[in-house]
Amino acid sequence: MAKIKIEIKWGFIFIIVSLLWMVLEKLCGLHSKHIDKHQYLTMLFMIPAIWVYVLALKDKKKHYYNGVMSYKQGFISGLSITLIVALFSPLTQWIISCVITPEYFPNVIEYSLKTGYHKTREAAEAYFSLDNYMKQSVIGALMMGIVTTAIVALFVRSKNSKSES
Repeated sequence: MAKIKIEIKWGFIFIIVSLLWMVLEKLCGLHSKHIDKHQYLTMLFMIPAIWVYVLALKDKKKHYYNGVMSYKQGFISGLSITLIVALFSPLTQWIISCVITPEYFPNVIEYSLKTGYHKTREAAEAYFSLDNYMKQSVIGALMMGIVTTAIVALFVRSKNSKSES
């Protein structure tokens, strides 16, 4: 457990940042009045998401590997964070959908029907549902976490690391 203490900490920091981002989106009206801009502006979350991974791997490098971390070590650390985030993503999605912004699904269903994104209410309700979003959140956390980890580990690794294990 001590081996992944830093990853557990940063996994939960990532989850908290995600929840705060959803509160910000809601306050900005992206789940209601400005729902037409949601699909574009929500992608800005990549900035804090990547930043959390950078800070996490720097923390691991400094406090666990004494300033010298290989790509493989950084990748494994980031993968551990990704697994923690993915494991808790259904709960995170439930908090978002049922506590922070319960009006999102009805609003986005109506918007998707109005714009023709979905042709039927049944299709819109199936896609914009808690169950579907929980599944998507696990898959998305794994995919984006692995890609982010692979890239961030390149930049955070020690350039002249003697240890590749």
